[in-house]
Amino acid sequence: MGFSARDALSEFWTSRTSKMGVALIVILFGISAYVLVSYPLNFGTQYWNKPQHWADYPKGVPPSWTQTFSSVRKPEHMILTTDVSEKRTRGIMTIDFNINFDLRADIFPQFTSFSLSDLTFYDTPPIIHLTLTKPDGSKIEDLLVESVPYPPSGQEPPYVKYVESPLRVYMPGSPAVRNAIAGYLRTEFGSTLTPLEIRNMGLEQFLFGSPDEEGEFTNIVEGTYNLEVQVEIFHEDDTVGSVKFVVGGQVYGFMGTDTLGRDLAVGLLFGFPVALFIGFITSTLTTIVGSVLGITSGYMGGRVDELIQRVCDVLNTLPQLPILIFLVFILGQNIWNIIVVLVFFGWSGLTILIRSMVLQAKQEQFIEASIASGASSRWIMARHIFPQVAPFIFTQMIFFTPGAILAEAALSFLGLGDPTLPTWGQILERGFQTGAIFLGYWWWIIPPGLLIVVTSLCFVFIAQGLEPVVNPRLRRMR
Repeated sequence: MGFSARDALSEFWTSRTSKMGVALIVILFGISAYVLVSYPLNFGTQYWNKPQHWADYPKGVPPSWTQTFSSVRKPEHMILTTDVSEKRTRGIMTIDFNINFDLRADIFPQFTSFSLSDLTFYDTPPIIHLTLTKPDGSKIEDLLVESVPYPPSGQEPPYVKYVESPLRVYMPGSPAVRNAIAGYLRTEFGSTLTPLEIRNMGLEQFLFGSPDEEGEFTNIVEGTYNLEVQVEIFHEDDTVGSVKFVVGGQVYGFMGTDTLGRDLAVGLLFGFPVALFIGFITSTLTTIVGSVLGITSGYMGGRVDELIQRVCDVLNTLPQLPILIFLVFILGQNIWNIIVVLVFFGWSGLTILIRSMVLQAKQEQFIEASIASGASSRWIMARHIFPQVAPFIFTQMIFFTPGAILAEAALSFLGLGDPTLPTWGQILERGFQTGAIFLGYWWWIIPPGLLIVVTSLCFVFIAQGLEPVVNPRLRRMR
């Protein structure tokens, strides 16, 4: 009685490891599909490896959820953007923006910055005014007054600025901001602090704090802040795309950031489809090459068999990792070069196994009958030999997938990955290169390592679940 596809599926599904593997791979494919839909394909070059894209992000801070295990509330990093504006034409023409944000922490923010993007003007350059209103009602008028530079001579209106790179003002480094805070302190509290003293002490405590009994600004004013951005314009058709205000915190996001400010959650997510792509393409090509050569070697015999087996022996005796490193270094750090090198060194072991199975299978009487009837060797290998070894080949393809993922991660960890694609191995490599493990940046090291292990294990679980389907002896042992 034959073992039907339905029986095979039932046998596979009875294993707990099979169910766990299927559940994990469904999650992996779901995340990968989300990334492919929501991320641009050039994410690596356009965003991940572009430092200016991460200029507003904190450097080397842990995830926000770590606050749960701390008794001290650290300020969360906030990137506050608005493209909703109101144009007023009474008296002085202005474009007004309002940004509200809540600050609740036991530690002052690390820094603040302001950005303006997509500015178009026709006449005199606009002037930007910032006013910060605290939860207690006090205001810092003209916290920042910034004049847009005049366009180069010879340029015709409209003048378009800050499209690729925004106008960014790092507020602790702005003399105008320090002068405004000095005036605010003098008016509100009679303080005599100079702008230089404010810079040395850190202006964030004056932006977000209030004086204690000794006159020190150690108390954080918690609540809702309002930042009013007023762009004074001199032509009715002047426009501003958006404004951004950054409150530099000490925790950010779900996975924290690296020392360049890159959101690690974003990089880890993009690594899902890359890992699956490398794993499946490499394992599929390796299986095809190994299976075709194994079936050909076992069935044809003679000089063909001798040649294929000697090549396999040579490849199996070569030290693979040093040669992989050498070839990737020579060919270039490209994902397709990595796949080609992994396939080149991966097929020989499968070829030897398939050959031994074919040597046994071709002794069957129906094979001899096909030869006697005049069937061609190609027809026999395709119609009679291949179906007998197909289940084993499919299982080996599943086994090859985690090996390919681990090999790519190893090459990336050694600095030989494709620099245009963020992968888990590259994130690990960057972390070790900058000393993350010694600095205590565990969120930079543990998550990518765990993702590599879990992704590899899910394919191992599926392969283990397929073993009873492929090997009848294991079914009888149950």
